[in-house]
Amino acid sequence: MIRTERLLLRIPTDEDRASLRAMLSDAEVMRDLFRDPTPEGADHTLAQHEAYRRDHGLGFWAVEADGVVAGMCGLKPGAPGTPAEGELEIGWLFDRPFWGRGIAREAAEASLAWAWENRDAPRVLAITAISHVRSQRLMERIGMVRLIDGNFVHPGFTPDDPMRHSVTFAVNRPMVVNRSAIDRL
Repeated sequence: MIRTERLLLRIPTDEDRASLRAMLSDAEVMRDLFRDPTPEGADHTLAQHEAYRRDHGLGFWAVEADGVVAGMCGLKPGAPGTPAEGELEIGWLFDRPFWGRGIAREAAEASLAWAWENRDAPRVLAITAISHVRSQRLMERIGMVRLIDGNFVHPGFTPDDPMRHSVTFAVNRPMVVNRSAIDRL
């Protein structure tokens, strides 16, 4: 569990399934991520994150705001066939009533802090469609930079889908400064 000023990030429970399934099936919420989302697709996504937790100790957390599930955020193994493969990948998804409130940023920053404390990864990556500008802006606000060589064609989309044209952002592990050693100089 991770607590921030306004949020609780935690492993999703059975009680969260209905709201997460509805969010993951909402065409407006998913418009920059999946074409024609369905409840079955939502179940698949939730099962993937359960498998990430079981196999890797990762997976998106349910994010509570104001006592209700606002969305999902967290870390997962990098998507196969993308520049994130083999690395630590961050992602987020929030329901419409929670857009524009800074909740995604707060949850993403908490997820990064968790990564630096609990994983030895030298960096964390994020990928998104070139057209998903809102997500790219959040990536920049949490300190990520777009990788010059990070443009790619996402294998999860059909050849005629514009969302297949994707970009990669990264943030490096913060340097730990030993203040006492610097003060001795």
